[in-house]
This record gives sequence, structure tokens and C-alpha cells, in this order.
Amino acid sequence: MGATPPLSPLAPEAFPTLPEIGGVSFATAEAGVRYSGRRDVMLALLAPGTAMAGVFTRSATRSAAVLDCQKKIRFQSEAGAAIVVNSGNANAFTGRNGEEAVTAVTSAVAKTLDVPEARVFSSSTGVIGEPLPHGRIAAKLEELKGNLDPTGIENAARAIMTTDTFPKGSGTQVEIDGQPVRIAGIAKGSGMIAPDMATMLVYIFTDAAIEQPILQSMVSALNQTTFNCITVDSDTSTSDTLLVAATGASGIRVTENSITFMEGLRRVMLDLAHQVVRDGEGATKFVTVSVTGASSDADARTHGLAIANSPLVKTAIAGEDPNWGRVVMAVGKSGAPADRDTLSIWFGDILVAKDGWVNPDYSEDAAAAYMKNPELEIHVDLGLGGGRAVVWTCDLTHGYIDINADYRS
Repeated sequence: MGATPPLSPLAPEAFPTLPEIGGVSFATAEAGVRYSGRRDVMLALLAPGTAMAGVFTRSATRSAAVLDCQKKIRFQSEAGAAIVVNSGNANAFTGRNGEEAVTAVTSAVAKTLDVPEARVFSSSTGVIGEPLPHGRIAAKLEELKGNLDPTGIENAARAIMTTDTFPKGSGTQVEIDGQPVRIAGIAKGSGMIAPDMATMLVYIFTDAAIEQPILQSMVSALNQTTFNCITVDSDTSTSDTLLVAATGASGIRVTENSITFMEGLRRVMLDLAHQVVRDGEGATKFVTVSVTGASSDADARTHGLAIANSPLVKTAIAGEDPNWGRVVMAVGKSGAPADRDTLSIWFGDILVAKDGWVNPDYSEDAAAAYMKNPELEIHVDLGLGGGRAVVWTCDLTHGYIDINADYRS
């Protein structure tokens, strides 16, 4: 890997204090999968009865670990479970070797922790196309087992990083029937970010008691307006994995009608998604793209992603140039219905264009001053209907090239 990039200017001041989740403990180790002198393996042990839900990349070249998780996710058991993650090597596009590596790692974890192999979920992130040295991970399992700690979530967040410049964590506590239910999660992601069912690697834990089908339904629905609405570079990873574990340790039963729990889970998922964008490779601007007036919500999302993924829009933002013509271009190319003569565009609260033409009162100087902010909003109204969507992205700077030009070196 190249030199570690500097801390993102959009990074939070510190890793947040997260609620401790009953029924889960964490450990990390230096396995030397690719990196030296840093922790690159994370292990999470989950209590018996934990319900597991997940969504995964729909990439046609998804990794062996993703395929294995997809097979296991609906397996019902009262036994314990585990999650094992390595950074530095994606174990993707590695053929039969990839499948054998996943089996070797998950079976070794199962034996070490005395949990069924069908309840061991693995993820790998890093360079594509290189065999995973799974023996290095297996050799660290006894050490990991001995270091399991319910307060180790921050170290776990650090161990799964690749080009990330900061560890990502989020948590909340909600009340259900007057009793506290806790949710905490971690994520990694910085580049190759354009979700398709899930994004990057994300692990969320709660002490709520939830039946697996209900948890799965919640996660799938919430994913559509959180992780599936962010983009850094329009490239969908081979390894995208989102796992949510409900240990039941609180004893508080959550049903499909629990709006309070759903909202708490949504906040954590959205916060983690935003942190990924804030750590976009080379990013200096966090950008909200909101679209209203579309023919449908799906069309609004299509327009929003066309704007957010446009290299021309993103480089203009990096250059602090209020080039609204590039937004017009992105709307026009999206493939969703649009009408030039009903289109309106705002940068922040500055009305830039309306009715198919520049706003007569538009001030280029005011817009240029607005573009200097680290957080920006581009709002487009199509004037066609009631469809709306919000997506989040970042700018595209030379830093992105610097990071990715020598990613494998």
C-alpha cells in the first residue's frame, strides 16, 4: 500500500463513545495479512440466540466471503455466532482458492469459539485478485479468543480500515416500553463506494430481542435510504457487506411495529453512511444532493445519483466553482424523465436557475462564496410530480488519484 493519507478534513473530532452491547465482545490482532505493524483482523463473538440479518453487494464478481455470508444469513439457531474480518486482502477474484480460504477461516473460528461453522460470518477487504494467506489469520485465533472484550469496539473499527483515514462508529439508545435498548455500529469505507444492496463493510449490534425475519425486513428497508444513497466514486465493491446482530441481551422484544427501534437503527445506519462519505478518498467537501418534483421516488434517486456520480460536477465542487451547467448535464443524461423548461436548481438557498434558464437575480459571486463551505447542498426540482430523494457524495480531488494510483504498491 502507498503512504497513509492525511486525516480527512471532514473527519469527526474523535471516535464516539458507544453504548456497550450485551452479548457481544471484540478482539483484534496483527496477523500480517498485508500490513505490518498494525491490527488487521477483527473478531466478534455473539451470544447464543443472536439473530443475524444482512444485505450484500449484487456485484457479479462478489467475493467468496460475500457468497458464503449470503448462504448463511437466514440460518436459524440458538447457538452462538461470530464475525471475523480481515483488512488488506479482499479475497475476491481468487477462484477456488478464495472458497477454500473462507472455509479454512470460518471452520477454524468455529472450532476455536465452539460455535457452528454455519454461524461464522467472514469478510475481507483490500486488494482484489491476490490469494488470502488464511493461515496467518488462523494462527491468531487463540490470541483473539483470549482478548475478547465487550468494550473493544473502537479497536475493531480500526482493524477493518484500509484507505480510511479515521475509524467510523455510531451508537444510540432508545426506550421501548420504558426500557433501554442499545444500538452500536462500526464501518469501513473510503473508496470504491457506490452501493448496490449494501456498501463497504458495516457491522451493527443491538441488545434487542428480534426475530430474524423481522430484523432482516428492517435492515433491507432502511438500507435503501441510507447506505444505498451514498456514493464516492460510482464504483461498486466486490465485498460490500452489512451485518446486523441482535443479541437479545436486554430481554426487550422488538416487533415489526416498533417505529422507535426502526428510527434508532436508521440514525445509526445513516450516521455511518455519512461518515463513509466524509472519509471519501481525497474528499474536502461533503455534499447533499436533494431532488424533488420527479415523476417518482425512483426517478428522483436516479437523478440524484447522476449528479452525485458526475466527475464534472464533483471536480467543479472541488474547485469551488458554482458550475450549474454541469448539474443540468447530469440531469439530462440520467435516463429518468426531465423537462428543461420546468427545471429549477439551488446551491444552498441560492436559486441558480428556473424555468429552463438562469435565474435573472442569480449572483455568481454569492454562489462562488457559498461553494467555499465544507458542507454543501445541491437541490434540484424537476417540476414533474411528487417524487423525491436525497443522496450524499463528496468532491473529486487530485488526492483521489494519489491514493489509488499506487494502491497495490
